[in-house]
Amino acid sequence: MTENKNPKQYDLEERTLKFAKRIREFVGNLDKNIATIEDSKQLIRSSGSVGANYIEANEALSKKDFIMRIKICRKEAKESSYWLKLINSPESQDERLDLEREAKELTNIFGAILRKSE
Repeated sequence: MTENKNPKQYDLEERTLKFAKRIREFVGNLDKNIATIEDSKQLIRSSGSVGANYIEANEALSKKDFIMRIKICRKEAKESSYWLKLINSPESQDERLDLEREAKELTNIFGAILRKSE
């Protein structure tokens, strides 16, 4: 839906990119054990997918395509929150909680976009 572009969408592109980068930094600082390694892989995938699908939504070929991509963004943000909750790292607790808050905010933002688009 490129004809409806506005400056705020770029802010969200930047925000989702920053979220994915913060997740990667967070994961890099975790103690390595089988649980954190496996959960971290899933977290990295879902956090990166939020922004990638948002970029795809901005280039959507139809309203239906746009809505589908935004739904995927919301789903991946929720999934990121889930993986963050599974990672138990006392030394990184504050950062984990902050990332959980951001994942929740992104979930809410994409939910609002969906409500306005449908």
